[in-house]
Amino acid sequence: MHTASLLHVLAALALAPLLPGITNRIKAWFAGRHGRPVLQQYYDLAKLLRKGAVYSETSSWVVRAGPVIAVATAVCALLMVPAGNVSAALPFAWDFIAVAYVLGLGRFFTVASAMDTGSAFEGMGASREVLFSALAEPALVLLLASLARTAGGDATLSGILAGVDGSAWSVHAPVFILAAAGLFVVFLVENCRVPFDDPNTHLELTMIHEVMVLDHGGVDLAFIQYGAALKMWVLALLVVGVLVPVRTANPWMDLAFATGGVIAIGAMTGVVESTMARLRLVRLPHLLIGATVSGILAFVLQGR
Repeated sequence: MHTASLLHVLAALALAPLLPGITNRIKAWFAGRHGRPVLQQYYDLAKLLRKGAVYSETSSWVVRAGPVIAVATAVCALLMVPAGNVSAALPFAWDFIAVAYVLGLGRFFTVASAMDTGSAFEGMGASREVLFSALAEPALVLLLASLARTAGGDATLSGILAGVDGSAWSVHAPVFILAAAGLFVVFLVENCRVPFDDPNTHLELTMIHEVMVLDHGGVDLAFIQYGAALKMWVLALLVVGVLVPVRTANPWMDLAFATGGVIAIGAMTGVVESTMARLRLVRLPHLLIGATVSGILAFVLQGR
């Protein structure tokens, strides 16, 4: 494993909770408020780790395993995703398909954990999560597959994103634009952001992810929040890998550009949430279908 790849993983593990803080600070700035500290997520995690957890008598080991598996799958995905030109820690052929499946496994146990509480309210959020995941996962695989076609014979995610440089943009610009737009939509839905969900609301008609974790507390809730932040970092790396075509011979410079790009994606998320409202539930599948169509168009264009 290259030293830069190891540092990439360590930086993501340490800085992932920073992303929600940046997003919330941008939203506060748009609203004319001072807002919470950028490091608020770190304070919340430290407080939750010192608390205990209370479990319902109707729940089983599933409700305890869900938060742990959510963090474990996010870490596994991080090991397979590169930071721009810095190779992933564990690259292998067709690893971009494994990334989608690993993230899907984490979602499955999050949904199962919500269902295991026996709460009809959490079951409602779980059903909505499953609906969106059924549309988001095909879009993610198609978008990554369209990028794989631009890389020729390299089937690793590290090789695919390493080839997205300035010269490749001049040749495959339509493919990369469609892929970046679709990946950003997938980023928003996978991280339960506006217009799909609002992580700061507790209204019954709008909650999706937040309703699934209402019965979790203490260490379990800390794992859920940290896993969500880490997943946000991983998916932001995919968007940055396409939108920031800076590929230098210096791995430390490449890592710095990728990290800066991820932070910029966190800020962009705050801008999106400040300039548009959450869409009606019946309208949301249209965005995900649009992301899937973007992947199909990008795949077809690359084949011409």
